[in-house]
Amino acid sequence: MPDDTVVVWDEALLSYNLGDHPLDPVRVELTVALARELGVLARSGVRLVEPKPADDDLLAQVHDPRYLEAVRSAPQDPLFTGFGLGTPDNPVFPKMHEASALIAGATATAAEAVWRGTARRAVNVAGGLHHAMPDRAAGFCVYNDPAVGIARLLDLGARRIAYVDVDVHHGDGVQQVFWDDPRVLTVSLHETPLALFPGTGFPDETGGAQAQGSAVNVALPPGVDDAGWQRAFHAIVPSVLRAFQPEILVTQCGADAHRLDPLADLRLSVDGQRATYIALRALADELCEASWVATGGGGYALVEVVPRAWTHLLAVATGEPLEPATPSPPAWRELALARRPGQEVPLRMTDDVNPSYEPWQPSGEPNSVDRAIVAARKAVFPLFGLDPHDPRD
Repeated sequence: MPDDTVVVWDEALLSYNLGDHPLDPVRVELTVALARELGVLARSGVRLVEPKPADDDLLAQVHDPRYLEAVRSAPQDPLFTGFGLGTPDNPVFPKMHEASALIAGATATAAEAVWRGTARRAVNVAGGLHHAMPDRAAGFCVYNDPAVGIARLLDLGARRIAYVDVDVHHGDGVQQVFWDDPRVLTVSLHETPLALFPGTGFPDETGGAQAQGSAVNVALPPGVDDAGWQRAFHAIVPSVLRAFQPEILVTQCGADAHRLDPLADLRLSVDGQRATYIALRALADELCEASWVATGGGGYALVEVVPRAWTHLLAVATGEPLEPATPSPPAWRELALARRPGQEVPLRMTDDVNPSYEPWQPSGEPNSVDRAIVAARKAVFPLFGLDPHDPRD
């Protein structure tokens, strides 16, 4: 297999534009611009591939045909509501179907490149719209591109797909689509649903009757920082992935667990997010012969956080991680100020945080993070034949 990385990109992906809305495509534009300025996209073995829209047959493997028709027709009716559309979270916008199908097609393109062996890894930073449900829009998401990408992998013959979601919000749509499918393991680390949209993702959500253990949920309390996040990630994710033995890893890498994100209450740094991407790549290398499909996701600190986090993601996927202290290029800073006048533009690719952590141990007085770890391990580890109380499992 070649050591290439495919980056699926075309400026047309910026047409997924909800208007005056937190999910602004400028965050994707600035990500790609930053990665270009730092030379990440010009690395040896990196190939930029233009996406093609997902067709109705592929979309219908995830979404109800009646919903597809509603997405198509809604922009012609200025008063349209229904199917989760026409709401503040999911306003109707021009050519909504075309823009959404292109993002879904971009993730499917990434998945197909890795599965067919034309690349080891593939990235669609414009993707990660994980809240869309089979029959409705939700949480800024019209079509669920991670689920579409996974459906394409199943079409191509994949039988063990692991999906890991590190967005601050629960990956509810992907979990729902594959709830009763033992071929797909969904793992989500997120802020507790007691405090944050979408209100799902409790530890006892472990999969349908035909797929017990296929859903893993780690619900973290508000205020968790890098050390707590990394402690929880490493206490659960490697164990369940090793038990599942996936053929390919699909990840949703939302950047909204960052401490500056305006829509959530976790306290991660860009340095902690970088460490998570490195850990995900290491798991793909260990378990899947490096086969890794990565998408973007949430993230609403449009200048300060998302471009840096996802440029780190692109660097990890394409070769050597960027040094945290790398300066942000002056040309990129000028572009960021032009796009968002008055915003504070970061000067370096770091928040000057050391994302080290103490590995979980089942001893001592548990804190709120450890209680979340224990709840997740107790819910799902026995379903994998693992001991929830043994830190070696």
